[in-house]
Amino acid sequence: MDLNLRHISHRYDDVEVLRDINLDIRRGQIVCIIGPSGCGKSTLLRMIGGLERPTAGEVLQLGVPPADCLNPLTYIFQDFALLPWRTVEGNVSLVLEDHPMDAAARQEIIQDVLARTKLSDFRKAYPRQLSGGMKQRVAIARALAVRPAVLLMDEPLSALDSQTRELLMDDLVDLWEKENYTAAYVTHNLAEAVRLGHKIVVLSRRPGEIRDIVEIDMPLSARTTENTELEAIQKRLWQLMRDEARAADMELVDE
Repeated sequence: MDLNLRHISHRYDDVEVLRDINLDIRRGQIVCIIGPSGCGKSTLLRMIGGLERPTAGEVLQLGVPPADCLNPLTYIFQDFALLPWRTVEGNVSLVLEDHPMDAAARQEIIQDVLARTKLSDFRKAYPRQLSGGMKQRVAIARALAVRPAVLLMDEPLSALDSQTRELLMDDLVDLWEKENYTAAYVTHNLAEAVRLGHKIVVLSRRPGEIRDIVEIDMPLSARTTENTELEAIQKRLWQLMRDEARAADMELVDE
């Protein structure tokens, strides 16, 4: 399933947040959305996921989700959003409990996604026993359990330390190499964007408009921190954002 954003604009009362966003998210692509603070990145993701309706424009779903898809658009948040009184498998099971399936089918899905996210040995653990990286793996496993057509990832690694972030990026790459999942991925971290993005969308400061779309024609598995081509792309992205990021940093926050 592809997504097509046509002329998305949005405002909150007198504040214009997004202006005339046109974007395609193709099946099997990770599309990273970057821009200065307050430019409307997370708002745009909510529009894509249907949590908010844009003031103008539309989000089209083109094609059909996979036959076994239980939830076409599924979020992964930066704060993990785990229930502390449920185990790892209990948190994953939560998203399946409203779907008509027997216990054996539910357990089969849970076992599958825990194996894919390297959590099989931790199924009986509680969130308080897990590191930040492990908690985010649980959140990813929970999202995969509904077999989504598109993952909507809102700064999923921003709450993690740098070493854990690197490990999780490796995990996301490994998962994509095996499954070619589709994702819209919001981040403020340029290193994440060039490591994971097939397409990088650069938004301007508010109101967010598309300043540029950078496509990277390089296998995810070949992208290393020492890669000079990726370094050049990251510098280019920062040049696009630098002045606007500085200006955005000096703005008052609306209350």
